[in-house]
Amino acid sequence: MILELAEIRIHPGKQAEFDAAIVKGIETVISTAKGFRGYKVNQGVESPERYVLMIFREALENHTVDFRRSPAFQQWRGIVGGYFAAPPAVEHFTLVAKSA
Repeated sequence: MILELAEIRIHPGKQAEFDAAIVKGIETVISTAKGFRGYKVNQGVESPERYVLMIFREALENHTVDFRRSPAFQQWRGIVGGYFAAPPAVEHFTLVAKSA
């Protein structure tokens, strides 16, 4: 399993709108993508315009090829992209250890 981690910064004062938009984008677009296994969204406490989006996928290619090269990627960006203060920083991780 791959963890896709996106650090997102949005325009100040748009948190409530973005909260609804990101859930809509994930539930209607990303969740239907090949290899999707789940997600988490966290909002910064000290920096409420900062979000961490975690998407769990079966394989790296499910994001880099299957999703990014599909029309769904543009759908996703159409829902959430207007809130971005800067392009999200996205990296991928594999699990090394976890608690029970």
